[in-house]
Amino acid sequence: MLDAKLLRTDLEQTAAALAKRGFTLDVEKLTALEEQRKAIQVKTQELQSERNSRSKSIGQAKARGEDIQPLLAQVSQLGDDLEAAKNEEKEVLKAINDIAAAVPNITHESVPAGDSEDDNVEVRKWGEPKAYDFEVKDHVDIATALDKGLDFESGAKLAGTRFVVMRGQIAKLHRALAQFMLDVHSEEHGYEEMYVPYLVNHDSLYGTGQLPKFGEDLFHTDLSSKTFSLIPTAEVPLTNLVRDEIVDEKELPIKMTAHTPCFRSEAGSSGRDIRGLIRQHQFDKVEMVQLVKPETSFDALEELTAHAENILKKLELPFRTVVLCTGDIGFSATKTYDIEVWLPAQNTYREISSCSNMGDFQARRMQARFRNSETNKPELLHTLNGSGLAVGRTLVAILENYQQADGSIEIPKVLQPYMKGLTHIGK
Repeated sequence: MLDAKLLRTDLEQTAAALAKRGFTLDVEKLTALEEQRKAIQVKTQELQSERNSRSKSIGQAKARGEDIQPLLAQVSQLGDDLEAAKNEEKEVLKAINDIAAAVPNITHESVPAGDSEDDNVEVRKWGEPKAYDFEVKDHVDIATALDKGLDFESGAKLAGTRFVVMRGQIAKLHRALAQFMLDVHSEEHGYEEMYVPYLVNHDSLYGTGQLPKFGEDLFHTDLSSKTFSLIPTAEVPLTNLVRDEIVDEKELPIKMTAHTPCFRSEAGSSGRDIRGLIRQHQFDKVEMVQLVKPETSFDALEELTAHAENILKKLELPFRTVVLCTGDIGFSATKTYDIEVWLPAQNTYREISSCSNMGDFQARRMQARFRNSETNKPELLHTLNGSGLAVGRTLVAILENYQQADGSIEIPKVLQPYMKGLTHIGK
């Protein structure tokens, strides 16, 4: 959530900054609500002062032996009017807050201007796509040709479209990828490995920005009148661990990683990537989260992005990194890098990780703070998150980049110890 001061004192400037990312702020409505709030505040102060004055008069009148009933009635009426004014103020503040909750973050000055993903800017590439002397197949044809691989029919039978059952060595390779990623992040990159709930409450989803705006993207459940939602990413439970907390500055930076399933309804994506593992309702991801001091957050973004890239380097998968433009960046982010892995069957790069600096946007919603050792005052944290990586999409990249002419799949060297020394699948 943006600082309320920006919506009060710098409304026009804030609206101009948001317009760069294609968001139209209702300046007229916010201005009217703010004027209404100020008027009610003045009225409340006047009623409070008048009631205090009349209350004092009661004691004085009583001491003079006068009838105090009229004064008591006036004080009672003033109390009712004051209560009504306070309730009116609460309604106006709620209306302002509802608007503010749906306003996205302001993008950092280094974010390139643009309207869509076509305007994202490549910042670097790593690795060269392989040349094949045989007809390249996509991951679906590769894995379904195996005796046991990807079983989309069983996934549809059990749950519906956009679900899959993995079998045999493909399931093992999927597990090996997640374990490999966790080991690298926890043993080499300095993240604490975590295990977190897959169901969260709505306070958690509000804190990281999924609610109220993106409720249709989630799977919700009602258990004994308690409403939970399945997590769309481990970012939600990991980041919310500091909700309503004041962290000791000595603990910063806090770096956490977790492997979880992720659940997304894919609302509005009908017809997009319906073939294969690219866009599933349930998929696994290893998430990285950093909680840092404000002055270090953009350095932390570079570090976190490099950690995600390092996984692809170890797997020897070609990739490129792009910075998202103002028209493609996510709701809560102030700056985002997407890492895109090369998929030979599509002859293009596809997103496999998104690494974002949220600034204090999420922290303000969560009231997640640290105590500044110099001022001894609480300050909002800066939060960052990134995929390190999406496990299913990494599996796709391995199946396609490591395919062999005989239909087998070579296992990347760094994964062979996790596969008990197996060098190929289907050979």
